[in-house]
Amino acid sequence: MIDVALSLVAFIVAIGVLVSVHELGHFWVARRLGFKVLRFSVGFGKPLYRLRGRDPDRIEYWISSIPLGGYVKMLDEREAPVPEAERHRAFNNRPPAQRIAVLLAGPGFNFVFAVLAYWLLFMTGVPGMKAYVAEITPGSAADDAGLRPADVIEAVDGQPTETWEQATLAILDEMLDDGVLDLTVRGANGNVRNVDIDVRGRVEELTEPDALFDGLGLYPFPAWPAEVGTVTPGGPADRAGLEPGDRVLAVDGRRVSGFNGLASLIRARPGETVDLLVERDGREIVLPVTIGVAGGDGEIVNMVGRDRARPADENPPSPERARTGSDGEAVGQIGITRIAEPPHEWDELAERLRAEQRYGPLAALGHGIRKTWEMSALTVTMIGHMVVGDVSMRNMSGPIAIAGYAGDSAQAGFSAFLSFLAIVSISLGILNLLPVPLLDGGQIVYQLAEWIKGAPLSERAMAFGQQLGILFMILLMGFVFYNDLTRVFG
Repeated sequence: MIDVALSLVAFIVAIGVLVSVHELGHFWVARRLGFKVLRFSVGFGKPLYRLRGRDPDRIEYWISSIPLGGYVKMLDEREAPVPEAERHRAFNNRPPAQRIAVLLAGPGFNFVFAVLAYWLLFMTGVPGMKAYVAEITPGSAADDAGLRPADVIEAVDGQPTETWEQATLAILDEMLDDGVLDLTVRGANGNVRNVDIDVRGRVEELTEPDALFDGLGLYPFPAWPAEVGTVTPGGPADRAGLEPGDRVLAVDGRRVSGFNGLASLIRARPGETVDLLVERDGREIVLPVTIGVAGGDGEIVNMVGRDRARPADENPPSPERARTGSDGEAVGQIGITRIAEPPHEWDELAERLRAEQRYGPLAALGHGIRKTWEMSALTVTMIGHMVVGDVSMRNMSGPIAIAGYAGDSAQAGFSAFLSFLAIVSISLGILNLLPVPLLDGGQIVYQLAEWIKGAPLSERAMAFGQQLGILFMILLMGFVFYNDLTRVFG
């Protein structure tokens, strides 16, 4: 309940800040250009708090009951009669170029907010980790391409990558470009080499939420070693003689570098008998194991695998689990969990992999602008590929998922929360520029049409556009809520 409350508070704060920034853009430019503003509201519905300004226009400032948006209400003859003396200040009577400037200002302020947020982050220092590959899944695309554990990705398509965040964004960009990931890596021996991972035809699969590293078969630090924590009594591993503390080195001769790789090999071979090469007390032994099957009814059982779900009454640390695929296909299980505590050698490695990005004020501003541009370009590219079906639509998140991200980032600290605000601000700016009635982009289309036509659009055309806009928003909200609920309930 505490986590839910924190997520709710963080969500309300995030939406309140970003909506205020967006509407401030409309408000500020409108007043500078001579429009008459009647109301500035954060939220929709009935006001919870209202204040009337002391300016000549006596503008109302509202905090309203539904914290899912906001608006700036301006004088407009299409909504109510306007005194003759103020007709020139009504929205519909201002020049089209000025109306477009007001509409662009909202999204524009969202991008400015992102630039300033990243500027502050880069000045104070953005913590990160070098793009260190901790584990490779045997037989995966990364393994076939020649990527190896302890490699550090130093560049993607020639662009330097100081941290895993930079590397991940560059990998996504390359994947959406030509489907071939051109990586420059430095091995554990210090040698630099090029690795090309071909993922053509797999973009939609790899852009499913949380599917990128699993699909490529590489895992960033930290990745758990293939060491047995507990063994389920009577399970396949127990019957084969596997014991807590054993470290699995290979499955049927295929080396494994960590628990994720072991899990992938086991899940892929339900019902088969395999030989596990195990290190125990400094010696290597071979244990034949007949892999169990998680039935096609979707039941979750204790087995090797990644932590996909956790019963409500289970106390951490939870055993690693796996379950049937989304299509009901059975997966393998042997009934083991990983070790509960990370290895001691992680501390030294983590310290060696730390990579903080910190710059002076001027350089930080440049990096803030560049980061905002890169995130904006990636977002637009992702949307474009979603429209044509190349990228999974499950990447779209609704209020429930955003609230969860808000809560997680708030718990992680101010820098993480500010970074979250910057990303959502960029998304909000881009969303509002879509040419959909009810959004700023749709209204801009109306103003351009009127400018070209030389006269206002007909009421019938405006009403039809509004109906389309409402339908689009209903469908969009229904879809993102569906995505949110499938994430929550599996």
